[in-house]
Amino acid sequence: MEFLELVNKRQSDRKYAPKPVAREHILKCLEAARLAPSACNSQPWKFIVVDDRAKLAEMSEAAIGLGMNKFTVQVPVLVAVVQENMNLSAKAGSIVKSKDYSMMDLGIAVEHFCLQAAELGLGTCIMGWFDEKKVKKLLGVPRSRRIQLLIALGHPDAPTREKIRKPLEAIASWNGY
Repeated sequence: MEFLELVNKRQSDRKYAPKPVAREHILKCLEAARLAPSACNSQPWKFIVVDDRAKLAEMSEAAIGLGMNKFTVQVPVLVAVVQENMNLSAKAGSIVKSKDYSMMDLGIAVEHFCLQAAELGLGTCIMGWFDEKKVKKLLGVPRSRRIQLLIALGHPDAPTREKIRKPLEAIASWNGY
């Protein structure tokens, strides 16, 4: 598949078929994330894959709130993305430039994961809305770490939607703002 076809295919899926995700497909998604570039090769991430039904139910409960993420009750896999410490070079650069490189790095790694999933015919939804304290306790994540995102992963049970985006001239310019 051409890259732009893949980008058009990748969407935030909120409806999943009741079908398990093959372990080898999850491993391919993790490998794509592992290969993502990061500031000073810091790789400040850890992906915790949850496919245990009991834990999934608790994770879903932690993700649902104020009408958000109700679809998680049907997701066969949830992945918690833990922000790990940057190496010294990346940390120093982040301080000097007042930019959290680790958050940028997480974004790149997560999108690599999701693009690989789309290429395999799987659906994903990246979520920032969840009770982090509950999820950390459930997964045994140290208090010194943050879970920045959850990724829903499964077989989509709805068609790919047409993307509605701003026109190119609204988001890009040449040689100046």
